Amino acid sequence: MKSFRLEELEAERAAGGGAYLRFLQERNMSVGLYALDAGKPDPQQPHRQDEVYFVASGRALVTVGEETTHVARGSVVYVPAGVAHRFHHISEDLRVLVVFSPPEG
Repeated sequence: MKSFRLEELEAERAAGGGAYLRFLQERNMSVGLYALDAGKPDPQQPHRQDEVYFVASGRALVTVGEETTHVARGSVVYVPAGVAHRFHHISEDLRVLVVFSPPEG
């Protein structure tokens, strides 16, 4: 079994200095922690994989294609492969678990 604690993942991500920490890579999926601080832009581009975002903490808007919605702790958002998407108007530091399928390269 593989088990993770969000606090430990956040500490590892912060120590590495990046916004994203991939912490699980399997044959059919990968999982990471994505962090965006309040007021900062989301620089990501469309991905070749389907994605599921689970918001662990924070508040923002997310736009996927032409649709925009509010997200906060507990929100789950699906993004099909190749579709433009981004978080914006981040009002509270955002911490998001990201599941990619198939796994990111």
